[in-house]
Amino acid sequence: MKLILDKKLAANYKNASQKARILTEEWVNNSVFCPNCGHLNIDKYPNNQPVADFYCANCHEDYELKSKQSALGTKIVDGAYRTMLERLTGSNNPNFFLLNYDMANLEVINFLVIPKHFFVPEIIEKKKPLAPAARRAGWVGCNIILNNIPQTGKIFFVHNGQVEPKRKVLNNWQKTLFLREEKEISAKGWLLDIMRCVDKLGKKEFTLDEVYAFEKELSGLHPDNKHIKDKIRQQLQLLRDKGYLTFVSRGCYRFT
Repeated sequence: MKLILDKKLAANYKNASQKARILTEEWVNNSVFCPNCGHLNIDKYPNNQPVADFYCANCHEDYELKSKQSALGTKIVDGAYRTMLERLTGSNNPNFFLLNYDMANLEVINFLVIPKHFFVPEIIEKKKPLAPAARRAGWVGCNIILNNIPQTGKIFFVHNGQVEPKRKVLNNWQKTLFLREEKEISAKGWLLDIMRCVDKLGKKEFTLDEVYAFEKELSGLHPDNKHIKDKIRQQLQLLRDKGYLTFVSRGCYRFT
């Protein structure tokens, strides 16, 4: 996988944002394989498609591309807030490609995919409506909060200028496909919250008591649940049953 953007492709464009869009879209179109099935090429939809930018002709996964020149940071600007929330419960919600590039050197720095099954309302931040004087007065946009996505939901093809092995990308994708089986948004939210809490421990192996330490935080996220510790145990058992975690011994788990 070459990480250089082909400047010749945007030679006829003067606008900087147009140049960036052409260069990044063409890089993805020519360089990226499908993380779901491994198909060597994904294809670009015609411009102005309402749902996605790319698709895999082999397995029919859709992908939307977000690119930015600055570091990825903690937020990604997206479109209309209401549209995003509607897409979360729809069958046409695409996976997200995120591309971070250096325009001065025409290089790709980071490129990752966030599978669509990690998208729940908790990762969407509602922005303030546009001012009355704005051309689209009252329009409400949104941001994607990257910090609210578990680390396993950020699958890198390129990380800090280094290309990840294809087999690693495919394995990381397969590891969390079980989340697609959960159609209830609130139930999926619980699983993702536990996955994120386990991430914060920063350890390959951890104990049940260490996850119990997040009881107060989880209670704030789920105020209607009065049995947080019971729920923690249940979710860890589900993650174990799906092969995401391995049960080591009483009260002890390990990442698979």
